[in-house]
Amino acid sequence: MPMPRWWGHVNKRVFNPRAITGGRWPVLIHIGRTSGATYRTPLDAHPVDGGYLFVLVYGSRSDWVQNVLAARGARLRVDGREVELAAPRLVGKNEAFQALPDEVARPPKLLRITEFLRMDLFTG
Repeated sequence: MPMPRWWGHVNKRVFNPRAITGGRWPVLIHIGRTSGATYRTPLDAHPVDGGYLFVLVYGSRSDWVQNVLAARGARLRVDGREVELAAPRLVGKNEAFQALPDEVARPPKLLRITEFLRMDLFTG
């Protein structure tokens, strides 16, 4: 896992609430797989062809990732609007880097991030 889990707990309680209320970060709205509660998680969401790509800084075992996979989708508040996302799937570094536009910075190698989450825009 690239980042220590304890840092994720600090983020969740200290920085995430500020990022959500600040309105400048994309916010993923997802349903708890056990609780059924609605959660809001600020994330870097990178638009890619037909959807969005998320860098899994804490790995694929993060609660929000597991929630999205279990629910088979989520909503994303970005640029003042909400979009529905479906078909979540874990992708590797090669596929992720191919999908990202050239101007998007790749995660530093020091972080050893090898997993990404890709979701498609829901067209239902």
